[in-house]
Amino acid sequence: MCITCGCETTGHEHGHQHRHDDGTVHSHVHSHEHGHVHGDEHGHEHGHEHEQGDASVSRARMTVETDILARNDRLAAANRAIFAQHGIFVLNLVSSPGSGKTTLLERTLKDLAGRFRCAVIEGDQQTDNDAVRIAATGVPVRQINTGTGCHLDAHMVRHALDHFDLHQLDILLIENVGNLVCPASFDLGEHHKAVVLSVTEGEDKPLKYPQMFHAADVMLLNKVDLLPHVEFSVERCLEMARRVRPDATIFEVSARSGAGMDAWYAWLAAGVAGTRNAVKKG
Repeated sequence: MCITCGCETTGHEHGHQHRHDDGTVHSHVHSHEHGHVHGDEHGHEHGHEHEQGDASVSRARMTVETDILARNDRLAAANRAIFAQHGIFVLNLVSSPGSGKTTLLERTLKDLAGRFRCAVIEGDQQTDNDAVRIAATGVPVRQINTGTGCHLDAHMVRHALDHFDLHQLDILLIENVGNLVCPASFDLGEHHKAVVLSVTEGEDKPLKYPQMFHAADVMLLNKVDLLPHVEFSVERCLEMARRVRPDATIFEVSARSGAGMDAWYAWLAAGVAGTRNAVKKG
């Protein structure tokens, strides 16, 4: 259950993979609920009826929320240890739908081809449309369909890792489900959350969704090539973003025209180098 909106995403999850005619392989996640307690690392949700009044219900909900986040944090720490062991630089890309996140990923992967070994985990509720686009770049990709779930969690990412040769990766990019609320609460073990905001959205998004813009220490302001055609104040948007996260690293980019992308690539290269150095130092 998502602690933000209540959607059921961290139940007893199973990934059932299948292959499409074009060769794309992906999996779907589904959940079970059980009426008993046990201690494995799967995320089981247990529903209970309470008749002791609102206070008891609130306490029970707080306990469930605490348990969910604590379990996710443990699994995220395990993911982080795996990434550190293999020297993989990992980003969790978050945004609202339509920000151009997948287009940004496609351009990044194409431009970095031959320079870094990349892989992508794609999160979506129902389709594999974005995974098909990423697969066309030649980069390994693993699809996670969350059904009614609104975000990826550390457990889902851990199982997706089983499908990559981690010894052959420099960068892992996780494209989260399009949602500026719930993904903010779930650590996946990544080095950075990077939020993608486009100039076709409201410039006040950082203030409307402060938890996400506070959790993300990187922000990509995308589609800047459209600025002559839309009413959007970059200065005002950045001022709002700085108000929520003063130390955020911000890039003004266009995945279509390529404007600003070199600075983004330089930052990625620095992240890979820093991760490799950390491995050498042990």
